[in-house]
Amino acid sequence: MTEAQKARVREQFGESAAAYVQSPGHAGGPDLDALVAWGRARGARRVLDIATGGGHTAAAFGAFSPSVIATDLTEPMLRAAREFAATQGRPGLRFLAADAEALPFRGGTFGVVTCRIAAHHFPALLAPLREVARVLAAGGAFLVEDILGHEDPDCAAFITEVERRRDPSHVRAYAHREWVAFLRAAGMTVIDEKILEKSRPWEHWTARTRMTPAARAELERFVLDAPARHREAFAFRVEDGRIASFADRLLLLRADRD
Repeated sequence: MTEAQKARVREQFGESAAAYVQSPGHAGGPDLDALVAWGRARGARRVLDIATGGGHTAAAFGAFSPSVIATDLTEPMLRAAREFAATQGRPGLRFLAADAEALPFRGGTFGVVTCRIAAHHFPALLAPLREVARVLAAGGAFLVEDILGHEDPDCAAFITEVERRRDPSHVRAYAHREWVAFLRAAGMTVIDEKILEKSRPWEHWTARTRMTPAARAELERFVLDAPARHREAFAFRVEDGRIASFADRLLLLRADRD
């Protein structure tokens, strides 16, 4: 299952690399600003960005951190991220293909590790978190952001199905209590947190994953046929019988290595 999931990630993001570099929601916003503020306060000289995607987080940290290494599972995404970083005047960033479950670094190498809007693609959460704790220096900080899983099981199952139909590489979003428990099991303690609401314009959100018109229509019908309380949980906005947007929440955590 793990290797099959990683293959799905490579397939999905290898073809969509440019779209993620250009995505406004990934390029910046209050969520990235919050991670950067935490990072500046830590002042770490060596930073690792896991599952860098379009490279936006790595580039932002490269503005003030002397050494930033960005890793990703998907080679085309790394190439796109490297090109993006060059446009931002960050030629010193290093990019490396690496699996989050087997990071190719010695223990205690980094003062800060970041991971932004990626963990919902991991086959499981604990193994990557243990790797994060291993490569962090004592007292180092893990700055992580991901979609916040809904506490209601039915609502969580509904949005997971929506996400998977749109992007087959989606596994699931984790609830706050799950994040805290997994981080603790990996040897890290949550020190600070933020929750931000994120609006998702439907057309842009579905187009970024290269859905066919038929698949998009089927997904829209699935949402419109769902119980009203499921749509209300994610603020689905419907105009003239078509979905215009919905909203979910982003969980941002700063967890220090014990």
